[in-house]
Amino acid sequence: MHAEARAELIATARRMATAGLNKGTAGNLSVRVDQGGEHGFLITPTGMDYETLTPSDIVFMRLDGSHQGVHGNSRKPSSEWRFHRDLYAARPEAGAVLHAHSPFATSLACLRREIPPFHYMIARFGGDTVRCANYATFGTQELSDAALAALAGRSACLLANHGMLLFGRDLRQALDLGVELEALCEQYWRACQLGQPVLLDAAEMQTVLEKFAGYGQQQA
Repeated sequence: MHAEARAELIATARRMATAGLNKGTAGNLSVRVDQGGEHGFLITPTGMDYETLTPSDIVFMRLDGSHQGVHGNSRKPSSEWRFHRDLYAARPEAGAVLHAHSPFATSLACLRREIPPFHYMIARFGGDTVRCANYATFGTQELSDAALAALAGRSACLLANHGMLLFGRDLRQALDLGVELEALCEQYWRACQLGQPVLLDAAEMQTVLEKFAGYGQQQA
């Protein structure tokens, strides 16, 4: 089932590498689907190179945490399936979830530093900062809980000593947001090499957030 969604998930996962967000088997990606009337999501399997994936390797997971393969394939889901599941349960606007160990986002995450309003595009992710979630061991419920707290009112966060996590309305937007977030992390990192970036104040960020309510939307 969901042959088109499986193919798109694999193609998008591969583009994560070409976009510089991931190397090897790091990171994971999922998309929300309904299967036979059951609400759930398709997710990349654990420990497999994206270049080798076939549609039957993609795992369908229910929101209760159970999963199933197709055509006799019983791949295990990404070890980080919990924050994918919890995001879909808590955020109905989330259509796809992306997690990556991209260089600049991970560098800032290892400093446990949130990204302040040094650039107005921070508002693209729903607030005047991109928070850094508290550290917890990968694949645990504690990490998922920390991530959801950092994502309150936001569509992206950093995971301490780990990487980035974000969601979009679909796979294409999730990848676009991942590229944008990594670019902002790089810009912030480079600005910090020259000194302390000048931050936009709360009033200006509120103005920008209001403008972003209709950002990128074309009239039909």
